[in-house]
Amino acid sequence: MSTAQPARKRDAAATREAILAAAVVEFTEHGYAGAGVRRIAERAGVTAMMVNRYFGSKQGLFTQAVARSFAPPTIVGDERADLAGAIAHTLTERTASDAERLDPFLLLLRSAPDPEAADIVRQGVEANVGARLAGLLDGPDADVRAQLALALVAGTWLLRGVVGTTALATADDARLIALLTDMLEPVVHEVGGTSAATGTGPDGTQG
Repeated sequence: MSTAQPARKRDAAATREAILAAAVVEFTEHGYAGAGVRRIAERAGVTAMMVNRYFGSKQGLFTQAVARSFAPPTIVGDERADLAGAIAHTLTERTASDAERLDPFLLLLRSAPDPEAADIVRQGVEANVGARLAGLLDGPDADVRAQLALALVAGTWLLRGVVGTTALATADDARLIALLTDMLEPVVHEVGGTSAATGTGPDGTQG
């Protein structure tokens, strides 16, 4: 009678999670073009064949990694109260010199220039943080206003957190939060609509 123990059943969910977590790190560090399926497999402790079995292809894995990266409320939360102020405060805090890096934005920055990855990044941003922010906005053009706010967020993150331009990197946090809040308020709450910029009233007449 054999005394050999049966092989332990592989935990499919845990394996998939390990691969996806490794992929987020690899794509964030190297971008879509620079990331390698074999390196992702090594990080996850599996074979490249196993990666393809669970995700089909590098592109399929990247799609899931983008969704994973942009789904959590990194900068944009889930509360309507003081939305502009909350975004400004979190953005300032997360782009400070001693803050941990913002993985979703690094993944975007390093992958978006690649034609094969650009559309996946766009869909990931729109379906996750873009849709979440738009859902918190009242009034017309919520999608446009949400993405304008995200453009300000991404630009501030790039110059302050990555490039480290002197004025932004050394700015007083309280002052920076106040300035960012003032810039976000008209977009988040549609203060004055387009009439503030054009000088026209709601009925199209000159104000």
